[in-house]
Amino acid sequence: MTRRPRSVWTFVVPVISLLAGLLFATSAATARGTDLRGGRSDLPDLIRSQAVQVERRAQDNARLRQQIVEQEAGLPGAPRLQQLREREAGLEAQAGLQAVRGPAVRVSLDDAHRSADSLPEGVSVDDVVVHQQDVQAVVNALWAAGAEAMTIQDQRIVATSAVRCVGNTLILDGRVYSPPFVITAIGDQATLQAGLDADPAVLVYREYADRLGLGYRVEHLDAEFGPYTGTVHPVHARPARS
Repeated sequence: MTRRPRSVWTFVVPVISLLAGLLFATSAATARGTDLRGGRSDLPDLIRSQAVQVERRAQDNARLRQQIVEQEAGLPGAPRLQQLREREAGLEAQAGLQAVRGPAVRVSLDDAHRSADSLPEGVSVDDVVVHQQDVQAVVNALWAAGAEAMTIQDQRIVATSAVRCVGNTLILDGRVYSPPFVITAIGDQATLQAGLDADPAVLVYREYADRLGLGYRVEHLDAEFGPYTGTVHPVHARPARS
């Protein structure tokens, strides 16, 4: 009787099983019966931790600025320094580093607060929450309409400010906010309103608001903004060096 030649798998399979068993044993010994990833913080915890640090550093920054002003007053070159300060003040106004007050338009965006069971056919939960592009659409429309100054929530917005969302929360300069998201712009109210009414991206959001109950409210008021207190220098990621 002629025997069939043995397949190569006859030899490979036992070797693979032996290696797999060795890897499992090594993993168990390393973890010592615990989860190897158990020490990692989840993203919400990391965001909250960073937000606390940002708030603390903002307070330190304000305190140090006040100390600089007090110490400069007694320097020998105070008159010349005052001239430079006045020149700096003109540039600070343009950069959003000074307080400002005037007529304003305020836009509030909010989730629809609907349960999944109440959604129409073809509509997902993702369609009834405010997204980053919705906030950015309002911001862009107001800037394009000639806004002189702007805030999102309680923070002053400048050229280097970035609007980012994680889930249904907004992250702005290290601080975390939940909806409703409030954008306020100082400028000619009629022009700002016209800019909102004509912007295509804002119109799309308003269609969803009318259909699904998303929040969209516009108010005209007088507003006062404090100066921007963060850094105006862009921060770039750098590759890690081994």
